[in-house]
Amino acid sequence: MNKIPETELKSILSKVKLLALDVDGVLTDGGLYFTDSGEEFKRFNVKDGLGIKLVMQEGIEVAIITVSTANAVRHRAWKLGIEHLYLGREDKLTAMNELCDRLNLSLAEVAYVGDDLTDLPVLKAVGCPLTVADAIPQNQEASIYVTDRLGGQGAVREICELLLSCL
Repeated sequence: MNKIPETELKSILSKVKLLALDVDGVLTDGGLYFTDSGEEFKRFNVKDGLGIKLVMQEGIEVAIITVSTANAVRHRAWKLGIEHLYLGREDKLTAMNELCDRLNLSLAEVAYVGDDLTDLPVLKAVGCPLTVADAIPQNQEASIYVTDRLGGQGAVREICELLLSCL
């Protein structure tokens, strides 16, 4: 759902050089799954993964910034070829600034997708704040686009297709 005129949205998306993603509630459905022995596992959407690969093939950097420290996130990033991985980061804006410095990018060139309170400072700082359909109201308010799809249910693919349509 566009929250700004389509021409303005496409103009902002066309300037994106980095797509940064939260994990729980964006790349996953937000559920926490545990085995009987206490090992955590996550469910990722294969369509999101292909969207991420397509965006990277077009030269857009992709990063994951998450509070999670689950090995499943590290493995998923590796499988997708995502080099910029920030695990266990409660202060996501600091992580985003570190990454932008490393890549020599401005926050204006960043699209960030986050669904909960820990993402709000980043959404307010980047040039292209985006969120998923089941995000908290504050994140939806701070974003210029809210996906039709839920987190972990193809929302990231929807965003990737939007980015690809503006290249």
